Amino acid sequence: MHHHRSKTRALALLGSLLAALPVHSADQDPVRTVVFAEVKADHSDLLRFAGTIQPRVEADLAFRTFGRIIRNSVQVGDIVKRDDILMELDPLTAQLAVRSAQAEVRSAEAQLENARIVANRNQILVSSRSASQADLEVAEQALIAAQANLDRAQASLQKANQQLGYTTLRADFDGAITRRNADVGETVAVGQAVLELARLDQRDAVIDVPESLLEPLRNSQKVQIDLQLDPTVSVGGSLREIAPDADPTTRSYRVKIALDDAPVSFRLGSVVSVSLTNVVENAEVTLPSSAVFSENGISHVWRIEPETNQLKKTEVTVVAETTAADTLRILAGLSRGDRIVVTGVDQLKDGQVVKLGQERRT
Repeated sequence: MHHHRSKTRALALLGSLLAALPVHSADQDPVRTVVFAEVKADHSDLLRFAGTIQPRVEADLAFRTFGRIIRNSVQVGDIVKRDDILMELDPLTAQLAVRSAQAEVRSAEAQLENARIVANRNQILVSSRSASQADLEVAEQALIAAQANLDRAQASLQKANQQLGYTTLRADFDGAITRRNADVGETVAVGQAVLELARLDQRDAVIDVPESLLEPLRNSQKVQIDLQLDPTVSVGGSLREIAPDADPTTRSYRVKIALDDAPVSFRLGSVVSVSLTNVVENAEVTLPSSAVFSENGISHVWRIEPETNQLKKTEVTVVAETTAADTLRILAGLSRGDRIVVTGVDQLKDGQVVKLGQERRT
C-alpha cells in the first residue's frame, strides 16, 4: 500500500515537470542565433584620419594707437558679438587732445565770425564810397583765410576724436576669443596683436596626411567627420585646402576640410575622426561565399530585417569570385548597412525570426 502511494506521487511530480516545459507547435520554429555580416561597400573606409576642429577665419586684433591697457573684458574661450568692447587703453592723453582741438575749433569759429563782420562792413562802406575797393578785397581775403582755419581746426578735432575711439578695442565680427597676448597694465604699440578672434560659423576639420596618400585623398568622392566623444554625431565635409609644403618635422601635409552645416557640438579644438571614400552608396560589395545560396539557378542571401529580425530571402547578382576563394562580389541587390546571415543558410526559411550572434567582418 505504501509502495503504491509513492509511485503515484512520483508520477504526479513527473507530470507537473513535463507540463512546465515549453511546447513548440509544428509550425513554430525556435529563435535561432545566427552569424551575420554587415554589408559595406568595397573600400568604404578607404582613408581614416584623426583631426581637430579649427576656425577657418582667425583674426589678430590690435589697437590702432599706443597706450597702457587699463581694462580687459574677455577671457580665452569667451563668445563675443560684433562691436562688443574687448579691451581699453588709458584714454587721458587722447581726451586732452580732444579738448585742445575743441578749443581750437571755438577760436577759429570766433575768428571766422569776426572776419565775416569786417567783410560785410567793408562791402557797405564801398557802396557809400567811404572805403576803397582794395580795403574790401583785403577783408574778403581775411574771411577766406578764417574759413580755411576753421576747416583745419574741425579736421584736427575729428582726428582727435578718432584717436580717442582707438583707445577702445571692439570685436570685428561674431566669434570666440582664442588667444590673449596682453593684459591690464601692459603698454602696447600700434598694431601689436593683443587678442585673437575666430569665427564660429566657418570651421574646418584639420588633418595631417602622408604624401603617399595625397592622391587617393584628392580622388575621394565622400568625406565624413565623426565626433570622437560621440561617434553617432557626424557631418559631411568637402576638401578645401592642401598645404603646398610638407611639415619639416613630420613630413606630412596639412589638409583642411570644410564642414557642412556642423552642429554646435563640433566645438573648436574637438577631436574628430575623418573618413574619406572613393565609392558611392550602392557600389559593388563583397560577401563570404557561405552567405549565398542558389534556387532554380538564381542567387539569394538571407537578409535580416532591422526592426523585426525576421529573415527575408533576397535575390542578388553575383559578379564572379574574388581573388579570395571564400568570397563573392555582389553587384546588385544589397545596400550598405544590410545585415546578411553568413553561415547555415540551408537550414533557414523566409520569415523566420533569428537572434543576432557574432558579427563576421567582411
